[in-house]
Amino acid sequence: MRRRSGRGVARSTRPAGSRALGACFNMRPLSWQVVASAAAGFALALEALPVVLRWLRAGRRRRPQREVLFFPSQVTCTEALLQAPGATLSGCPCSLPHCESSLSRLLRALLAARASLELCLFAFCSPQLGRAVELLHQRGVRVRIVSDCDYMALNGSQIGLLRKAGIQVRHNQDLGYMHHKFAIVDKKVLITGSLNWTTQAIQNNRENVLILEDEEYVRLFLEEFERIWEEFNPTKYTFFPKKSRR
Repeated sequence: MRRRSGRGVARSTRPAGSRALGACFNMRPLSWQVVASAAAGFALALEALPVVLRWLRAGRRRRPQREVLFFPSQVTCTEALLQAPGATLSGCPCSLPHCESSLSRLLRALLAARASLELCLFAFCSPQLGRAVELLHQRGVRVRIVSDCDYMALNGSQIGLLRKAGIQVRHNQDLGYMHHKFAIVDKKVLITGSLNWTTQAIQNNRENVLILEDEEYVRLFLEEFERIWEEFNPTKYTFFPKKSRR
């Protein structure tokens, strides 16, 4: 029922709540096409969710280490990398450049070891690399070295110093050279290439080193190391030629 106001304008006498309720009932129901589209979109989202989660996890996962170093290396200061446990370096006074180089990157790869380090080296005369290996030994890393019997006896070889520090060393006793040049860090990272670990090779020769975190390649080189390690067991050494029986 309507009545006129003093100005002659008709106004409704129904309460506001009744008008709102009527508007709700007057709304058209959603069409079945809209409902079907929403359901299909939800199903597709659920199906794609595992793929998206795998992609996000892969993005957060650390990439395997792969690096190639070329020599000769620039001569740089490496003292900051080679500090003994508990020591502090309050600025190096040397005049060498304090920047990254192939040698410093090789040192970093070695010093990343936390549990084990296997070295299979023909010649090992670099003082910096020798200090890095001894530093790992002091940190409690298990270090094992296989080397060549002739070259480990040369002046400047680090093998005698490392053996004196308590590191296990084994060498060949036959006529052929033990000519391998590789290292295995924590049984996870392989370091190999043409480089002999000598100052001459590091500073003057055209050499290469590959640093590779690959389970299959590491397994193969570790098997070779263990085979040689057992072959060069000191209990199998022969110090005197056996006399022929008559």
